[in-house]
Amino acid sequence: MAPTIDMPQTVEWQGKQVPVWPCPTINYGQLLSQDPAELDKVLKACLEEGYFYLDLQNIDGRRMLDDQQETLKLMHRFFEAPIELKNEFGLISSHLGYEPVGSRTGAFGAGTKDGYEMLKVSRDEIQRGSPKVPQPIKNSGDLRVLENAIGSCNTISKVILSALSTGMGLTGAARFENSHRNDRPSTTTLSMMHYLPANETGAGKLGHQKHTDISSLTLLFSEQWGLQIRPPGTCGAREMGFVAPKPGCAFVHVGDSLRFASGMKMQSCIHRVVPFDPAEHRYSIAYFLRAEDDTMFQDSEGRYVTAGQWHDEKFKAFTDPWQWQAMAPKSMILGGMKEAGEDDAGELPAFVTSQPALPKEEMTKVAVHA
Repeated sequence: MAPTIDMPQTVEWQGKQVPVWPCPTINYGQLLSQDPAELDKVLKACLEEGYFYLDLQNIDGRRMLDDQQETLKLMHRFFEAPIELKNEFGLISSHLGYEPVGSRTGAFGAGTKDGYEMLKVSRDEIQRGSPKVPQPIKNSGDLRVLENAIGSCNTISKVILSALSTGMGLTGAARFENSHRNDRPSTTTLSMMHYLPANETGAGKLGHQKHTDISSLTLLFSEQWGLQIRPPGTCGAREMGFVAPKPGCAFVHVGDSLRFASGMKMQSCIHRVVPFDPAEHRYSIAYFLRAEDDTMFQDSEGRYVTAGQWHDEKFKAFTDPWQWQAMAPKSMILGGMKEAGEDDAGELPAFVTSQPALPKEEMTKVAVHA
């Protein structure tokens, strides 16, 4: 049993005390054994909060923690390479390739761009055995690291799906894992993100905008502060607060597809990433488990859409300029999740407001970006 870690209730950020929201902790070994109490616990977490820590400090989960450390080493080598090598293929498809800093809207809304670069590796691509990855990590050792990380994440996320199916009393083809089969095409992706220091990205480029994920489940690994969530229900009337990094644990949260597949019973987690320490390099690894492309479900607008269609529509919304995002229904960026309170979007932190604003020509580029 992993030791209990007392998390702070608030943390100082940008000169004020910000909540650190509590999260239930699920034991992976007990989940793997289908322990009835742990099955109830994980189902309750997904129905009520939409997120939880997954404790991997046991014989069944330690392999994933080792894979995480090897992936971090790979990320450092890759992101330190020259931009022309990292961007050898560019963004091959929405779930495969490299995205440079400033490709999306930033954490603080209108006029800001994101402050991270990202390498995305498709599970289907790795499974085919001829992955399109840039030269800096195309050697056999690095490919094995990616294969191991994807394999571990896939196993863990399928165990969670199976537990949720059992908890909801689903049988046969209705079980969630039966729309996430390994041999069917999907946009399941391992994403590696490098958030740059504010003085390197330039004015108005920081963080990752508030959103819900396209995925069914997201497994997130980061040893650094920066992730913020907005709890659903009555807690949603309060401000966004931080998730404390918890050693030996992944942070797991429900995405839109699983919420839709559950008949809106589960909560899709509203979250964003902000610079906790604007001077640091921040690294995170996210595994987005997504349903088979032809899986059909009903979205929050009442439309019947496939998982592939939802992915493409929402990815386009992510990369649209903020002006277009503001005109789109919240059911797209926020997956239909309701917010009872006001966010602090648009309130730039002091270390950004002290810098020059985005130049007009850059704002124009944003406005006309398709």
